[in-house]
Amino acid sequence: MLETIPMSSADLDDSDIQAVLAVLRSGRLALGPKTVEFENLMAEYVGVRHAVAVSSGTAALHLLVRALGIGPGYEVLVPSFTFAASVNALLYEGAAPVFVDIEPETYNLDPEDLERKITSRTKAVMAVDVFGHPAEWAAVMDIADRYGLRVIDDSCEALGAEYKGRKIGQFGDAAAFAFYPNKQMTTGEGGIIATNDNEIARLSRSMRNQGRGEMGAWLEHERLGYNYRLDEMSAALGVSQLRRIETFLRKREQVARMYTEQLRGFSWVRPPVVKPHVRMSWFVYVATLTEGLERDPVMREMEAAGVPTRGYFSPVHLQPYIRELLGTGPGILPVTEQVARRTIALPFHNNLSSAHVRQTVEMLSETVNRLG
Repeated sequence: MLETIPMSSADLDDSDIQAVLAVLRSGRLALGPKTVEFENLMAEYVGVRHAVAVSSGTAALHLLVRALGIGPGYEVLVPSFTFAASVNALLYEGAAPVFVDIEPETYNLDPEDLERKITSRTKAVMAVDVFGHPAEWAAVMDIADRYGLRVIDDSCEALGAEYKGRKIGQFGDAAAFAFYPNKQMTTGEGGIIATNDNEIARLSRSMRNQGRGEMGAWLEHERLGYNYRLDEMSAALGVSQLRRIETFLRKREQVARMYTEQLRGFSWVRPPVVKPHVRMSWFVYVATLTEGLERDPVMREMEAAGVPTRGYFSPVHLQPYIRELLGTGPGILPVTEQVARRTIALPFHNNLSSAHVRQTVEMLSETVNRLG
């Protein structure tokens, strides 16, 4: 009987538990000092002037879209090979997502296709650092500068990643990070806006707190806002986790290395590609089956055998609600659509054992050979 392997798992210890308990004992559960501490530590770690804590990565993206004045009549260039929140944040504000194809190696947005799809209505680019691998930021920023576009970095999967020696979160107008339990570190739920722009930070702080001004009375609202605050327990967990982030990243890199070493000898799969000028922060480990092999039958059989996998990603432009809303369909993003049929995320977390890695690879090999 094979041992069941968890798909993901947060890396928690007693210091995390004690940090949360200290907040509970304090009685100050919201709008308190732990949120400020978490913001200050995140700004320092990323290397920006401002960090604004919010309730999720989705909330961070939504507030950035609003803070940049992106709404009806504007187009935003965004990959379809991403989590739905990247696109949903645009739809919340009535902006039109224009889908960009991806590079065949890293699966980040393709700068050449990005430039081809700019029109007179294009307002911004939302680049995604897919799976923790930085987008090709030099090319993205060059295009944005030449065409006068705003830039949002959806770095929700990429805390700790670096591009040519610079931390992800320093590029564009602002970046969004997320801390769901499957991420590099967790606050349970939660997110951060990182920016060097004073006005984006000011607007984001107001809008996360029902539109209240920083110096205004509690029931005075300067603008439309939301309840996107991060609670003090989550912030305390974030402070505790952030102290160990580099340890977490090293552990994830080691797990990724074990997978790559075991997969390298097989002709039917390609391990993830990491460009030499980046530091990948390894959100998930996504292998690519060769042409002619599709992931869905493989995933079903592995799940039945007790080895979970995930299909990363199902393209957003082919999701039922997007097809109904925007009229998109197959054929518009050839690389995205071809890659999406063959990419499979394997069990991955900080403390995945070498035995679990070996068991996963053996089951994957057996399944592919049986189905092939």
